[in-house]
Amino acid sequence: MKKNFNRYKINGILSKFLVVVFGAMITFSGCKRSYLQPEPLSLFDPDQTFSTRAGLDAAMAISDRHLRSYWTYFEYTDLGLPISTEYMFSDVAVAAKTDDGGIFADIATRLTPTDMPERVSYFWNETYNGIKYANTILTYIDRVDGLDQATKDQYKGRALFHRSFRYLALAFQFKDVPLITKILESPKVNFKSTKREAILEMITADMEQAVQWVPEQAQMSLVGLINKGACRQLLIKCYLATGQYDKAIQQADLLINGSAYTLMNNNFGTFINPYSEAWPVTRNVIWDLHRPENKAINANKETILVMPNRLNTDMGIKMNTMRNWLPLIDNAATATPSGGQAVFFYPRTNSGNANANYRAQYDYVRSLGRGIGHIRPTYFAQKSLWVVNGVNDAGDLRHSTAAGNWVTMESLKYNNPANTTWFGQNVRLRSATGTLLSTDTIRNYFDWPHYKYYIEDANETLNTNEANHRGGAGDWYFYRLAETYLLRAEAKFYKGDIAGATADVNAIRTRAKCTQFYTAVTIGDIMNERARELNMEEWRFTELSRVSYCLANSGKADEFGRTYTVANLATNSYWFQRIQFYNDFYNKNKVSVRNRSYTMAPHNISWPIPQSAINANTGNKLSQNQGYSGYNAGVDIFQTWQEAVADESK
Repeated sequence: MKKNFNRYKINGILSKFLVVVFGAMITFSGCKRSYLQPEPLSLFDPDQTFSTRAGLDAAMAISDRHLRSYWTYFEYTDLGLPISTEYMFSDVAVAAKTDDGGIFADIATRLTPTDMPERVSYFWNETYNGIKYANTILTYIDRVDGLDQATKDQYKGRALFHRSFRYLALAFQFKDVPLITKILESPKVNFKSTKREAILEMITADMEQAVQWVPEQAQMSLVGLINKGACRQLLIKCYLATGQYDKAIQQADLLINGSAYTLMNNNFGTFINPYSEAWPVTRNVIWDLHRPENKAINANKETILVMPNRLNTDMGIKMNTMRNWLPLIDNAATATPSGGQAVFFYPRTNSGNANANYRAQYDYVRSLGRGIGHIRPTYFAQKSLWVVNGVNDAGDLRHSTAAGNWVTMESLKYNNPANTTWFGQNVRLRSATGTLLSTDTIRNYFDWPHYKYYIEDANETLNTNEANHRGGAGDWYFYRLAETYLLRAEAKFYKGDIAGATADVNAIRTRAKCTQFYTAVTIGDIMNERARELNMEEWRFTELSRVSYCLANSGKADEFGRTYTVANLATNSYWFQRIQFYNDFYNKNKVSVRNRSYTMAPHNISWPIPQSAINANTGNKLSQNQGYSGYNAGVDIFQTWQEAVADESK
């Protein structure tokens, strides 16, 4: 029997794990003999590697670090962070890089089992890699000598979190998927898909166990490890997905009322506003809450789980938040009313000499960042989302240009000193006669949440010859208590406790200093508040898919008065209803770019199972999702997770 060798780099140390796993097999075209041959001089016996605590710590470290990759990965290019793909499949954003001939706009026809653009395939491959890391720990933990049972249980609990989080994601991105719960000792090419409901049942039981085993953050010396609070948060989502609303509320109550966590309602930590001359921020709690420097400090009681990511350390990976998510401002496509480029990004010096055009008060590249508009928000995300009770809530700090948290193009100034007519005046979209002043409003002209996206890269901003600022490495939230309130609101909504759900949503609005509050929330109000509060934190598509499933299970109506059934989500879902109603690109205004129309189809609520995975699994048929080539409702799948686990040894 031959075994496969996989490499992982952990804190600069190259380890080689002897494992054969489905996640690795599906990445290749098949199980070829050369692929199974071990590399000379690189043999590490897993029974030795993982018989020590150091080996387990290495596996746990890569599991923790791997979570961050969904926000930071850009191995092939500094574009297309995986999390951006989640937003392209939602009500709040679309692809925007208009100079890309392969722009992922026509999703309805473009997304197929053999053509999975952007990072769709990344979510399949890397999520199974994450499962592999977790299964490594679970397979070997009981073989490690010298650990007491409580310590072993902590390792198991954290590994169960990693595996369960990833299976929850797969269940609502890809639906019925193969279930793998251990490291396999020989190649296996006869997997079967497992029913989504069965996977949800298993991970719910796993997370119930993890909550018992994993300690509170306060009992740990390190920040960023999976803790009991994170396990509770994931368990809440599992309970929602399995229709156990009272249990979801109970877990949320423990986090909100029975723990050390609390919403941050006042300024705290360090006030960071390094380029205030160009873009001043009036200090406020929302700004402080989202400074990378404040996310992991002890004073921040809202953080449940943070992903440490520090610049100029071995943990630091540039996130390029501003590059990916801001408009392409420094571009001739947006002009002044008299002609000529509207905004320039000037370096402070040219080869060490002072730049005569530079003005500190108009230094937008350092104060805001240099974007290229890889994705862009919908009109809904920029404007109508912020209307509550028919009123644009000017008090909401998350949407406040006055406080400096939110940027509109019209709040910028024309900054070319040579243009004496317009220099220093506010940018505008149209001239006095109504002429459009931007030839590419998709990529070059939109608003954004500065407080969320601004991560200073000191290496770029301190370089006086640099006219680039893409976004540095910075700590990022994985879970925080604000989401717990909104998850509890969701559970209360399904139970019919509208007053309780409304109070939870209004608690988040109170912290944001809103002036408009709900009197009786709908599921749409809850999802809108998630969009306002959790932008680029939540996996927006996955959460919309999960809520569509939960809403159908509950029998409750959405904000449009519609009800749904789980069996018909591929043709009629809450997710698609929101796409049609709120997204002004897909299926509504028929916007086109590069001869591609922005389209989304109902069946895209589940992504296609990659054809490469189907082809590699020669001993059985994997279930393809409805609406994609190869779909066959008659394909046999495991109805219970116990069947799938028993089959792993065959």
